[in-house]
Amino acid sequence: MLEQSIIPDVYIDALQEISNIGLGNAATALAELLDKKIDMAVPKAFFFDVEEIFDMVGGPEEVVSCVFLNFEGDIRGTVLFIFKEQSTYRLVEMLMGQETGTVKELDVMGESAVSEIGNVLTGSFMNAIGGMTGLTMNTTVPMFAFDMFGAILSTSLVASGHWDDKVLFIETVFFQEQDRIKGHFFLLPETGALNRLFEALGIS
Repeated sequence: MLEQSIIPDVYIDALQEISNIGLGNAATALAELLDKKIDMAVPKAFFFDVEEIFDMVGGPEEVVSCVFLNFEGDIRGTVLFIFKEQSTYRLVEMLMGQETGTVKELDVMGESAVSEIGNVLTGSFMNAIGGMTGLTMNTTVPMFAFDMFGAILSTSLVASGHWDDKVLFIETVFFQEQDRIKGHFFLLPETGALNRLFEALGIS
């Protein structure tokens, strides 16, 4: 099993490249949906212990929107794409062409819009992994939740089964004119999945 202390830079570099491709595709797809130019900061990819996952978002009581799905095939695991509450509202404003600060809660239309964007972002990243590794990954239908992060994580982990003790975290930032929206992408692999992923990349 991978240990944080011995994960070499080549592993991070490979995941950084996957992130660049996947989220670059996502930014293009998002721009097409909005019919507006969308810029993306270079994503930051790194590993951390699964126990630290709450620290990356703000704690178990942090209200977030989350698109999550499970994937099966050559490797198995769970993917979560998370926006904090205020970022969620900014995203809805961007999607709906509303002024900053006008959205105060998530209604049905806003939920649908955020869910669709989460689906695009998650699918783009998973396609990038499959394209670079040749691994077959069949994803479940994405689910959407707007709740405290602790409740969402508990539900998704129980549904996914056994997971590794390392989590892949990718921080993403999208820009549209003056708007800046930060998202958090988590890949929670089942035990052994990370090793198979790196073997497929030829860096085992």
